[in-house]
Amino acid sequence: MKSKVGLVLGGGGARGVAYIGMLKAFEENNITFDFIAGTSVGSIVGACIAYGVSSKRAYDIVKDLTNKDILSNPLPLMPSKVDGIAKLCKRLFEKDEINFDDLKIPFCAVATDLRRGEEYDIIKGDLIKAVCASCSVPGVFMPVSFDNTLLADGGLVNNIPSSVAKNFNCDKIIAVDLNSKRGEGTDSNNYFEILLASIRIMMKSNSQKGYVDADLMIQPDLKRFKSTKLKQIDEMIMEGYNATIRKMPEIKQLLGEKQKFIVGKICKKNINYKI
Repeated sequence: MKSKVGLVLGGGGARGVAYIGMLKAFEENNITFDFIAGTSVGSIVGACIAYGVSSKRAYDIVKDLTNKDILSNPLPLMPSKVDGIAKLCKRLFEKDEINFDDLKIPFCAVATDLRRGEEYDIIKGDLIKAVCASCSVPGVFMPVSFDNTLLADGGLVNNIPSSVAKNFNCDKIIAVDLNSKRGEGTDSNNYFEILLASIRIMMKSNSQKGYVDADLMIQPDLKRFKSTKLKQIDEMIMEGYNATIRKMPEIKQLLGEKQKFIVGKICKKNINYKI
């Protein structure tokens, strides 16, 4: 009987751009999944993969993206609405409205129920709203009202949701940690940097839970990039690609693939998306 393979994508803010490189490496090697779970920016990319968005399309949309496209309120101490995230999703999906039923692969967006202080796993309903809820970092974005509750970023309770894939009966789980060096704080005096550093420190222990249920963890080296800045996009994508390519022999072994596969070369320059 074929094993059920799950992909788990953790949170990481702007570092999530690296997922595009990961996706390209999967595409080159014909790696597919039976279930996907994502937290925060991982929910955006997870939903894209589940819907069938290619790495090239994602790159074409994200390459010129700036913080202003995502944050509607530039004033300190004033959280933005999630309109920028919703607009990005609509461009990626090429739809203004999309439901979980429209996805090709079962998907779960992980959020936090602020009223109960518990994990809230979304597997049905309005996909864009669910993704926005999963991404609504406290202090940066306003919470999202969803299904009669108030939701915030899933990273508060389950930043690398390998447990979700396990609960959905995945036999083999591949997870991605965008910030394996988390918890080191920040030297910045910027309000948002301090707030996000505090959240990262709090998330350190809950992120470790993601390692327990994962069979394989991909760890791009993204320490030099800020989770709050959409800069050096090509470099982050390259790191995501290289980290996945380095793990490809292990991935193939885990999945039991015996045929030849494209290992790919470690990129030292920008990835070429021309087809």
